[in-house]
Amino acid sequence: MRSVRTLLGAAAVIALSGGAVIAQGPPGLSAIDKSNPKASKQEPGLRPHPTPPIAAGAEKLPLDKIKLPAGFKAEVWSSGHAGARTLVRGDKGTIFMGTRQIGRVYAITDEGGKRRVRTIAQGLTQPNGLAFRNGALYVLAINRVLRYDGIEDKLDNPGTPADLTAAFGLPPEIHHNWKYAAFGPDGKLYIQVGANCNICEINPGIHGQIRRYNPDGTGMEIVARGVRNTVGFDWHPVTKELWFTDNGRDWAGNDGPEDELNRIAKGNEGANFGFPYCHANGIADRDVRKPNPCAGVTMPAALLGPHAGALGIKFHTGKMFPKSYQNVAFIARRGSWNREKKFGYDVAVARISGGKARIEPFMRGLLDEKENKFYGRPTYVLPMPDGALLVSDEQNGATYRITYGAAKVAKR
Repeated sequence: MRSVRTLLGAAAVIALSGGAVIAQGPPGLSAIDKSNPKASKQEPGLRPHPTPPIAAGAEKLPLDKIKLPAGFKAEVWSSGHAGARTLVRGDKGTIFMGTRQIGRVYAITDEGGKRRVRTIAQGLTQPNGLAFRNGALYVLAINRVLRYDGIEDKLDNPGTPADLTAAFGLPPEIHHNWKYAAFGPDGKLYIQVGANCNICEINPGIHGQIRRYNPDGTGMEIVARGVRNTVGFDWHPVTKELWFTDNGRDWAGNDGPEDELNRIAKGNEGANFGFPYCHANGIADRDVRKPNPCAGVTMPAALLGPHAGALGIKFHTGKMFPKSYQNVAFIARRGSWNREKKFGYDVAVARISGGKARIEPFMRGLLDEKENKFYGRPTYVLPMPDGALLVSDEQNGATYRITYGAAKVAKR
């Protein structure tokens, strides 16, 4: 078996070149894919929705379409940052934002009640992974790990970051390999390494994992296996267990397999969550087969819907929202592409009980089900110190601030 570093050296030029994003449907399926689109009985013309390279103007933001439970309201918090995805907050209040197809990292600051947006890095290959610790911003592209020390004191001139790429040794394949990263309660840096295909046999020592490292890239451990594509995870504020979203495979029908919400129970680190042989609540894959495909697989805590594009997840502990929203998880569902009748384009709530979860709608309205069209794509969520919730919208290059009751409106 070739090591991760051997793979890195052989193909680094591809991943570091800023090349085109590989589409997830025909004709962009990878060479090792076992997908059979004809057998899926789906419209063969389905394609991923492109991310606009330019953010929508303020007058075109779909704020008036957002629907929330009684007492909640939404406002535009920031705009003008194309490809808005991952959100993390610095110690001094800076909101850092990662992107995927745009290749940029933004810093958003509140100056006199208004937001200022700076581009602090660009030209990277899908810098979706961001984490913050001890004044340093970690930026993870496909196979690069960069650390910007003291970044909040030099947003106008970030300088040259420390390059930790060799220490982390991440694989260079682009397909489902855009990162999510976060520091856990144990001080370790957790990183997703997705499958290098839609559906295929994977090398379980390299792909389909959640890993954790020491902050310097040493001490790598695999904490979850059989994970197709998670780009959102968080720790329960009480149990400290890791919960993560996982996107189901494409070209197996309009109705699934559904995206998953998974939990790594204490003592179950390294568990197998099924990919590529077993999906959702025990569905055997029809294109990649083995005997007893779901034996030993940890089943989801909940299902998140067919082709939902479930991404960011964060537990909410703030005091602004009603008590019934304490310790619940908010989940951004970016929305389907491999489904004739669109699904998702919203933010859901996961109410946790006994290791399982009940999924409820929260932020809706960006999908017109009757017209089968969407107006925005929620991608990540971020609870703020005042208890408000930020939601990034990749399609429009904006973030929305969700508040409850008589919360003060933020100036733009």
